[in-house]
Amino acid sequence: SNCVPSFSSIVHKYLSKKPFEEYQESPYFSRFLQWKWLERQPVTRKTFRHYRVLGKGGFGEVCACQVRATGKMYACKKLEKKRIKKRRGEAMALNEKRLLEKVHSRFVVSLAYTYETKETLCLVLTIMNGGDLKFHIYNLGNPGFDEKRAIFYAAEVCCGLEDLQKERIAYRDLKPENILLDDHVYIRISDLGLAVEVPEGQMVRGRVGTVGYMAPEVINNEKYTFSPDWWGLGCLIYEMIQGHCPFRKPKEKVKREEVERRVRKDTEEYSDKFSEDAESICRMLLAKDPSERLGCRGDGATGVKKHPVFKDINFSRLEANMVEPPFRPDPNAVYCKDVLDIGRFSVVKGVNLDTTDDNFYAQFATGCVSIPWQKEMIESGCFKEINDSENKCLEETLCPPAARPKRNLFYRFFGRMVRKCFLKNKYVKNVC
Repeated sequence: SNCVPSFSSIVHKYLSKKPFEEYQESPYFSRFLQWKWLERQPVTRKTFRHYRVLGKGGFGEVCACQVRATGKMYACKKLEKKRIKKRRGEAMALNEKRLLEKVHSRFVVSLAYTYETKETLCLVLTIMNGGDLKFHIYNLGNPGFDEKRAIFYAAEVCCGLEDLQKERIAYRDLKPENILLDDHVYIRISDLGLAVEVPEGQMVRGRVGTVGYMAPEVINNEKYTFSPDWWGLGCLIYEMIQGHCPFRKPKEKVKREEVERRVRKDTEEYSDKFSEDAESICRMLLAKDPSERLGCRGDGATGVKKHPVFKDINFSRLEANMVEPPFRPDPNAVYCKDVLDIGRFSVVKGVNLDTTDDNFYAQFATGCVSIPWQKEMIESGCFKEINDSENKCLEETLCPPAARPKRNLFYRFFGRMVRKCFLKNKYVKNVC
């Protein structure tokens, strides 16, 4: 009956009284407050060391960076404030930031920090040293992959799309250059600039994406939910195997209108590079009618995973990164363009920044993202050091030492910030 309280509400009511009061008096609450205080410290450019440029985005360059305190490497995506304002890209930039904060997937790049400088807004993301799929498809020998490798990447992309769709996110820009590889050649989906959150029970509309990869319903400006992403997966599998996009050949000079006509009307052609199963999944994902498309028949990613082309993929092990990838990178190779070949952005002229932009900057530059930051602290060993420091201080409160305690690794990491944090805490006020 609705009048009977649920078990969870009974437990919550009980824990919110005496147990919580006891928790507040314990060192565990003290430790929690210290962690949250540390997590909420301002993030600035000085938080990081900055290294070589890795590539270019829509609003600025992407470079490698390292957190000074922990040594953790990331990719810093810089969005030039003037370029954003000139292109009226504030909503797009803020949308990407909010969606990245929401998604925590092994197959989607993670956002760890956001901050601003005088000229830029910065997204600090998972670094992917293996380059992007476009580089691997076209720059390392004959275009395309063997089928086993292509299907392995397709299975990972399928898992990434599934994780996005669990958060009601339609990605809408699936293409090889947006699929990045790490040191072990596991993949992650990147660049959520065109992604959109689809409200439960509703559909969205938007003629966005990249020419040659946009689904027919997107080109026709019809309403949709997640169907364009399954179309994009079909294009990706085709390109990985064949060595070019299904509706546009490499270096082919053809107008946008002609490419869109091909997408709406023409059937893609298959060579002997495709096995029967590979051709089957491409045809099913590239169905012109979204209602007939694999992944759009009510079973989503589950239906796609059941296709025979994935018969050798153990998805449970894949999602735990426990499957041996079919390709291992050369540790001495750099899987991206030379710095001199990347080029630089032109200077934006005629745009002035003023106080009317401050509200947007304040919403964007919010510092640490909790889960990635906490993982970084644990992986780098700082979590143990902080707890050890806390325990030592508690012990010394009972038996104060004659001499000043030796500063440990935690102090070396965070310096004066740690001392201020500890002095504010009632458990260590007498010793630190």
